[in-house]
Amino acid sequence: MSNEERPSRRASLLGDRPGSYAIARQVRISALKVRRVVDLVRGMPAKDALDVLRFAPQGASEPVYKLVASAIANGENNDGLNGDDLYISKIFVDEGVSLRRVKARAKGRGDRMTKRASHITVVLEPKAETVKPKAVAAPTSATSTKKAAATPAAKPATAAKAAKPAADAPAKQPAAKKPATKKSEKGA
Repeated sequence: MSNEERPSRRASLLGDRPGSYAIARQVRISALKVRRVVDLVRGMPAKDALDVLRFAPQGASEPVYKLVASAIANGENNDGLNGDDLYISKIFVDEGVSLRRVKARAKGRGDRMTKRASHITVVLEPKAETVKPKAVAAPTSATSTKKAAATPAAKPATAAKAAKPAADAPAKQPAAKKPATKKSEKGA
């Protein structure tokens, strides 16, 4: 398979959206343990995720912390993004290669041990309100120009309604409270 057939890693993770990513491969912690930590920070702002990971008691929080910090640095240095505006849009864990070892047991036997590894991927994107939307082209069809001509006439009518003084409207009376019932009347 050549590079022309396969999309780049950035294109598969982000598409044409702005953002940054970081990948840690062959982390010597099982994917199950890392997923517990990753689920804590998914969708959080990146700076807040660093605070959560710094004080998380799990052993997997240290490599995830380093990875999120690396993704923030990638966004600031390579893509010119503001680190305070980034949030974790995607974070996932895949299983890596398992090392198979033999553990000595009684009577000359051996049991298999699997030392698991995992691949961690984090994708950061800027918040939606910080990204400027692309300019929308003006409508060119005849039906849209008719609608555009009709809307200015509708605006003065709504402005006239808003200009009415509030004194003309009848004052609302507060709803009457229900009388309090005694406990002895409830049981009867």
